[in-house]
Amino acid sequence: MDHSIILEVSGVRQEFGGLVALDDVSFRVRENQRLALIGPNGAGKTTLLNIIAGSLSPTAGTVLLDGKSLNGLPAHERVRRGIGRTFQQALVFADMTVLENIMVGCHLRGRSRLLDAALRLPRTRKEEEDIYLEALRFLNLVGLGTRADTRAGNLPFGQQRLLAIGRALAGRPRVLLLDEPAAGLNRLEKSALIDLIRRLGEMDITTILVEHDMEVVMQLAEWIVVLDHGKRLAQGTPEEVRRNPAVVEAYLGTEAE
Repeated sequence: MDHSIILEVSGVRQEFGGLVALDDVSFRVRENQRLALIGPNGAGKTTLLNIIAGSLSPTAGTVLLDGKSLNGLPAHERVRRGIGRTFQQALVFADMTVLENIMVGCHLRGRSRLLDAALRLPRTRKEEEDIYLEALRFLNLVGLGTRADTRAGNLPFGQQRLLAIGRALAGRPRVLLLDEPAAGLNRLEKSALIDLIRRLGEMDITTILVEHDMEVVMQLAEWIVVLDHGKRLAQGTPEEVRRNPAVVEAYLGTEAE
């Protein structure tokens, strides 16, 4: 195996009753790469993210992380192994503060047991202090450092999306799955999002992005996989995909001209 490959999707098929949502989809992702999954609505993009994240088991095929199969592992175990994820909806804990939301992500890597926490043992107090400081660091990374004490439900929509990314980053993922992170953002918010995702590679984080905003995709993606009716239609660099006649006909249309 190529040791620069961190994630491999191999022959993945997903059936829902008589409907085939994914049909023999395969691709590889290199370490620190920004890969975009694009395609029309219903192409199977989010279904594929669900399979990688472990919230859905494929009918056939495998997902490999560092050459080892993730098949059969629950979502929380995949988080521990380095798979992070955001959703089309921000899904923040609305009644918690912005900082507390990030601390939830940090706690996924915590080592203290419930009894340790109840007894307030020294190692537990030290871990809580470390989590607090680390959460502040991730808040600053996503540009929300000044909103630490704000109730998350009071944040504007765009900032809630950044908060969800910050919480996912707090789990220290090696591969981060982003499902339509730019949806509903204004131009300024999109610019901040693009800058943030570009910086993730410097943190040794590989990004798999599902996004309909082709301006965002073309600015961010180093490699693109195109899905159509559950099949891989094409893959390549943004320029190769943009000029692929099959992709233009199925999805991009005049945007590629």
